[in-house]
Amino acid sequence: MLSVMGTPVILESANSQHLLQMVRKVAPTQNAVLILGESGSGKEIVARAIHQFSPRAQKPWIDVNCAALPAHLLESELFGYEKGAFSGADSVKQGMFELAHGGTLFLDEIGELEIGLQAKLLRILDGTPFFRLGGTRKCNFDVRIVAATNANLQESVKRGRFREDLYHRLNQIHLRVPPLRERPDEIEPLAMYFLRKQDASLHLSPEALEVLKSYAWPGNVRELRNAIAMAAIFVEGVEIQPFDLPPEICNTPAEAVSTAGLRLDSVEQETLFKALRQTGGRQDKAAALLGISRRTLIRRLKTYAEQGISMQCGMAVAEIGQ
Repeated sequence: MLSVMGTPVILESANSQHLLQMVRKVAPTQNAVLILGESGSGKEIVARAIHQFSPRAQKPWIDVNCAALPAHLLESELFGYEKGAFSGADSVKQGMFELAHGGTLFLDEIGELEIGLQAKLLRILDGTPFFRLGGTRKCNFDVRIVAATNANLQESVKRGRFREDLYHRLNQIHLRVPPLRERPDEIEPLAMYFLRKQDASLHLSPEALEVLKSYAWPGNVRELRNAIAMAAIFVEGVEIQPFDLPPEICNTPAEAVSTAGLRLDSVEQETLFKALRQTGGRQDKAAALLGISRRTLIRRLKTYAEQGISMQCGMAVAEIGQ
């Protein structure tokens, strides 16, 4: 297990090992790096690794989420401002470029950057000194830029939403972070790592592990972490079963989990019954927990009753017809 700026990183798959080799080669250079990958796949970890393995490792690491701040705030965050530059500017504020001097500035979700700021960012990346907002003295800082996006920037360029010149300036080197579904060897160790962090006394049943391995993980590592956290909270006992996992993960095609001796309908039934038990038979709360409507929940219960399936939750039986 590799530690990246204090965060343990699991690299069990060949794809991840290859990516790590590329990171080690890129890190010592001064080139801008564009990291591509789906949301939750680990792009920020890769950016941090580039900084850690670079000659700038002892210098500042500053990260900015370009999608989290409105354009008028993002400009002042990036470039700073002078006292009196606008109403409320009571003192000088250093911008992110200034704070990152000598180190690395990570621009996450770069595809969300407002088009007007893209032009200013391009000039700075080309080495042009800039003014703080309201300033009269030009600033120039030594910063290595690493950017990341889950968007298709080439398509954004075609649609006029992203400057082509900025795209090529950022894309001096690009790295693709493979999604979790392309790193199946890492699902089990990642799940066990997240489970130990949540509750070291718990463990995964072979059936639950099989379900995890069969799922496509559209939310990638972030979704896996959340699924394990939810299962650890709601599990009864010390062993997580498939029905302890979020419902959308249990709804794996039956053939995908047949080797574990499971049936999809039985997994769904047990998940629904478990939600009712945890909510004291309250259908509205159980439906909210499962992420379905109360009407859908009642329809499922009626179907089970018609099939003669035991509710396993006496307090819910009387409510089926209500």
